[in-house]
This record gives sequence, structure tokens and C-alpha cells, in this order.
Amino acid sequence: MSRVAIVGGGIGGLTAALLLSRQGQEVVIYERADRVGGRVAFEEEGPYRIDQGPTIVLLPEMLNGILEEGGLPPGSLELLRCDPLCRIHFRSGRVLTKVAGLEEQAAEIEREFPGEGSGFLRFMDDMAGLFPRGKASFLEQPFPRWREFFSPANLRLMSRLRAYRSLRSAVGSYFRSEELRDAFSLQSLYIGGAPFRTPGIYTMLPYAESAFGIWMLKGGYGQLPRILSRELLSRGVEIHTGTEVESLHVEDGRCTGIVAGGVRHSYDAVLYNGEFPLLEQLLPAELFAGAAPVKRNSVKGTLKRSRYQPSSGCVLIYAGTDRRWPEAETHQFFLPDSLNDNLRELFDRGRISQLPSYYVFNPAAVDDSAAPPGESVLYFLIPVPADPELDWDTLAGSLAERVLEDAEQRGFPGLKSSLVWKKLRTPADAHKEGLYGGGSFGIAPVLSQLGVFRPQPKPYPIKGLYAAGASVHPGGGVPIVMQGARMAVHELMKEMN
Repeated sequence: MSRVAIVGGGIGGLTAALLLSRQGQEVVIYERADRVGGRVAFEEEGPYRIDQGPTIVLLPEMLNGILEEGGLPPGSLELLRCDPLCRIHFRSGRVLTKVAGLEEQAAEIEREFPGEGSGFLRFMDDMAGLFPRGKASFLEQPFPRWREFFSPANLRLMSRLRAYRSLRSAVGSYFRSEELRDAFSLQSLYIGGAPFRTPGIYTMLPYAESAFGIWMLKGGYGQLPRILSRELLSRGVEIHTGTEVESLHVEDGRCTGIVAGGVRHSYDAVLYNGEFPLLEQLLPAELFAGAAPVKRNSVKGTLKRSRYQPSSGCVLIYAGTDRRWPEAETHQFFLPDSLNDNLRELFDRGRISQLPSYYVFNPAAVDDSAAPPGESVLYFLIPVPADPELDWDTLAGSLAERVLEDAEQRGFPGLKSSLVWKKLRTPADAHKEGLYGGGSFGIAPVLSQLGVFRPQPKPYPIKGLYAAGASVHPGGGVPIVMQGARMAVHELMKEMN
């Protein structure tokens, strides 16, 4: 049995602890906040409670499969299928409803966009063969060496997935309408990327929506860390909250423990689940290029300090209202005149649009218990620059007012007068809580931070040191982070055996 320290109690850390404890390892979690879960948490005020971060559940089979591998019995999570999947409101007045069923979706597209339904069916048919291969090759494999990522088979697959093009461009070959191109590429915003910058390999996201559905966890995604921590505590896993790890101890090329509260604790391995760009600060300075080497910390070669591009930030509005909107779906997107132009303003010029795109989460549409009877909790996510230095105290309030006004006109009549509770969260808040660069989704999903170019589950040539989280391969999104934690555990067990 090995002793493993997990630095950070986010979903990646909790998943790793679940898998490791299932295999009989002794696990201790150190979390600097007063709760575990990281980005997966609740905002609460009186009778109102709503997810603080992620809301959309994709790839439910992957999520459930990893939990079952970790020893949770089937049915531990009550997932609610959203059908319609979501609704997209265009500024032109058109509304596209995404529904379950390929023929049904093609017919819905044809009603709003005559002549375009066949493009959707062609997209789904092409991706049906590519998705399983892409999942196995890119979501379920680490890339410790370049040649494993750039293998002939992977290069052929990347070409077919149009990795050399942007997501928006890749989708554009199936649809003539700019609005449909928006509808099938906005999914990059789920992981903090611009559709025109995110590689075409991410066509797997819009495909997964239509193929496997969009779901939500009954009671909210914030239930997940509570379920996991309860299970871990029952197994004897130690969870130390309010405990910041100050450094990692590396000796003779191996990570042998941590320092917390000025006290060194020895471990056989350490798995880091904080914001990956901050890991360098915990490692001995002499490991990095340009520092004077210290023999006892010898690592093969010197490590290079890295600079990462953060994902987009967001302004979040959490609200409680004294009414419901029976016609509103669980997941809704409200788009401006041109989503492409709007997001270029954000990603290329770092500006906040006067009338931005935004997403609304309305859980009471499918989960009646999400709010008091006859009332609602709502969540508005507005993509903004990941710049914690902007004057968010001034900017966020006026931006929220514009969005609430727009939402009232386009989908939630009487919204503003129904507000009972409202709270804002900005990139400054995210930065204060330790999110890299004020971004909400880890490092950005751009080509230079994809696959082998992204931090790996075994990030350095240091024995006994592993990593998981939104910034680590294979990337962001709760099931994908869990899959990354699974890979890290497999690497750890392989090295320990």
C-alpha cells in the first residue's frame, strides 16, 4: 500500500482519491478552501440554491463509468435528461430548439432553416464513426512523448476531425447559415474557448450533445463533491480543508512529500489538482532552467518554465425570482446579431460587448425541487475577458443590467420585477479564489495547448508527481476532468507497481 497526497480537492482530486482508495491506497487530501469541489459548488441565499460553476452534464456514460470504477454503485447520481436539449435565441428572432433524435432534429432545423436539415444529418453521420476513435485516441490516452501524439494513425484521425481548422470553420462545411454555424460551434464556450480559435477536433462537443443528450444532476452539479466526499470519508480518506500546501519536496528526482503549515509530510506520491500553471511555484526553484542545480534534487535535465494562455472569464448572475416561466427550457442561449463578431471583440480585443452573448440555466424547468414552489433560481453566464485587473465593481453591474433587460424582452417576461435575490461573480472573484488569470475554465483550448502541448497527467520527469484538473490533458468539463484524473491514477499505479 502506498501513501498518496492529493493537493487540491476539486473534482479531479476527489475522483483520483475515489479511484486510489478503491485500489487500497492510503489517501490524504489537502484543500486550501473551506470546502472541497473547486469550481463545482453552490451559491446559496435563504431558500435559493444554484450551481456556482458547471451546469451542463455531457457524456453521462463516461461520468458514471468512472464513478463505478471508483466503487460507487450504479444510480449514485440521479441524472435528469433535458429534452428539448436546449434552446438558442438568435437576434433575428429565429429560435432553434435542439431536440433528441436525429430525424426530429433535422426536421426542426428544416422548419427554421429550409434546406439545412440534411447538413445536420451529414455532420452526425460523419462524426458517428469519428467520435469513438477520437475519444479513444485523444480523451483516453496520455501523451508522454511527441511521437505518441503524432503517430501516423493519430495524424490521419486529426485530419479527418479537421484539427487544422477552427471549430467554427469545421462546422461551416455542413451549414450555409451563419446562425447554424453559431449554434453548432458555441460549445467551445463550455470550456472557455472561442469557436474561431478552438481546433476542429472539438467538433466532438456538438456531436456529443446531439448523440448522447444534455443532462443535469438532480439538485445541481454542486451535489457531486458532496457525494464523493461522503464516500471518501466512509473509506477513511482524510480530507483537510482550510489547509494550504506551501511546497512539494523533491529529492533524487522523486517527489517525496509536501509542506503544509510549515510542517513536512512524507508520501510515496503526490497528485496535484490545483491550477496547473501554479504548480511551478510549489517546486524547488533549482529544478528549472537558469537556476543553480542542487545535486540531491537531480532530475533528468532541467525543467522549462511555461507560460499559458488562460481561458475566457465570465460574469455570472445568480438570481432567485418569485415566479416561473413554464415556456422556458433548462438550458438557453441568447445570441447577438453576430456571435462571431461579438466573440472577436472579446477574444481578440479584450473588450466587453454592449450586448453580449449569454447562457441561462433554469433548473426548475426539469427539476421541480430546484426552487421553492412557484419560484425560480436562474444562472446567467456572460463570457468576458479573463482580466482580473479591470474595474469589475463598475463594469459588472451595468453589464448585468443590460443582460437582464435583454433576457426579459427575449425569453423571461417580467424578469426584473420578479427578482428577490441577485448576486454577481466576476473574473476578479475568480482570480481571488485562485483561478488562473481570472479565467473560469483553466488554460484555453487552443492548438498550442492541445494534446501533447497540454500539461500531461505525469507532467514532469519527476517520479511520484502527477496532475489532474481542467488545465491538464485531456481538458475541461467535469467528465473530461474526471477522465484526466483516471489517467493520472493509472500512471501512478503503473509507476508504483
